[in-house]
Amino acid sequence: MKRHALFLILVFLFSACKEKLPVVDDFGGTHYNLVNQNNQPVRFPDLLKGKIVVMNYIFTNCPDICPLSTNNMRLIQQRLKKEKIENVQFVSLSFDPEFDTPAVLAKFAEIHSLDLSNWIFLTGDKSDTDAIIKKVGVLAVPNDSTTFKDGRKIYYYVHTDRIQLSDPEGKIRKNYKGSTISVDEIVGDIKSLL
Repeated sequence: MKRHALFLILVFLFSACKEKLPVVDDFGGTHYNLVNQNNQPVRFPDLLKGKIVVMNYIFTNCPDICPLSTNNMRLIQQRLKKEKIENVQFVSLSFDPEFDTPAVLAKFAEIHSLDLSNWIFLTGDKSDTDAIIKKVGVLAVPNDSTTFKDGRKIYYYVHTDRIQLSDPEGKIRKNYKGSTISVDEIVGDIKSLL
């Protein structure tokens, strides 16, 4: 009887630990043809399978939230490298593909001195990027615009501030406020998925 009770307790503890990060959502069975910052085709979310994924949603003209979120992604990446935690893929998806071409995304990564060894920037047709952000509950609404002397017009978005954690099966496990995320918290959550 004692063995049976001990077995049930162990099963309960194992299950409770496993559910520390319950599934919030997933990308579903839909696949999207996107391109990365090198203008190479990428099938999304297939490229994420088998890896823990830390993902944010940005546009490169963002004056506030996106630079903070991107810097926090960089800090998370650095911490994981310091702790020798591997098999984590970083992804930044632009929801402004009309401006954020692969070349613009590559320049953005270069200007911010980002380590692209396990970090990819994605863009694609607006219908695809809109479908992805809608699926995961990210809102991006065009807002004020600026017209420069050369006639070039830039518009800004009011948008969801999000960094997202997915498991190796592509299931979204947790959403964080990207601009103020705790690096300790997400690193702990990543370790729980290993």
